[in-house]
Amino acid sequence: MTDKLPILSGKEVVKVLGKLGYTINDQKGSHLHLRHPVRRPLTVPNHSEIARGTLRTIIKDADLTVEKFLGLL
Repeated sequence: MTDKLPILSGKEVVKVLGKLGYTINDQKGSHLHLRHPVRRPLTVPNHSEIARGTLRTIIKDADLTVEKFLGLL
């Protein structure tokens, strides 16, 4: 995978996922739990920087490609 993921904060990731219809359901510690009417629930760490591997996993769990995610950014 040659796609270079940017360093994003948890808030920025939640904002992008919000464009897909995800909403914040609750928060436990520093982790935001997101819900979607049809897609599977996601957990996003509400940190100032999310590790690229974690971000890649969130993108995969949301049934997105890196290209689609970056397009929504």
